[in-house]
Amino acid sequence: MIKLLVVDKHPIVRKGLELIFDVSQEIKFMGSVGDGESIFDFIQKTPVDVIIAEIDLPRLNGITALRRLKKEFPKTKVIIYSEQSESVYAVSALKAGARGFVSKTADILTLKEAIVRVIHGDVYLSNELTKQLALGTKSNKTSPFYKKLSTREVEVLKLLSSGKRNKEIAEELNINEKTVSTYRARLMKKLNVTNLIDLVNQAKQLELQDTI
Repeated sequence: MIKLLVVDKHPIVRKGLELIFDVSQEIKFMGSVGDGESIFDFIQKTPVDVIIAEIDLPRLNGITALRRLKKEFPKTKVIIYSEQSESVYAVSALKAGARGFVSKTADILTLKEAIVRVIHGDVYLSNELTKQLALGTKSNKTSPFYKKLSTREVEVLKLLSSGKRNKEIAEELNINEKTVSTYRARLMKKLNVTNLIDLVNQAKQLELQDTI
């Protein structure tokens, strides 16, 4: 059976997925945790095959956790299961080490399909995003958001948008504050804003545009 760990800050989401997978004959629910740091404590004691994780996590955000998992537990497959925009965050998640991205608006059969596919070596994305990426490759164009920002810049922008200060971001990403300031300056230049409030608003607008 496929051994599964669920990572989400909302207890009701974790419990709901537990009830669903407890009756599965193919997927075994091994447990759940509510923050990014706890992932590593759990799988050191209880190895799993697949992790379903939200991007927005306390203590250690999903993208940073992905980078670390890729280094420390390369055989463990990770699927991002998020309420965040797939168009905005899926590519960055894949670059960081995820094997799939499933929106929380998808049904449970889709989530199960994603788990089975990634365990067999496939990458799972929605049909809509797969088509967008294919068209972008053929025309040498990607969405304006990805064209402008690197994966690390998306990561820093996400943390800034969540209200974290430079010092907190530096600690979470294990970089110094000066580097965070550099990323922040690059973000402002690329997104054509002059202050943090406009930067955050621009980030939210980009997410909104990609959900319309």
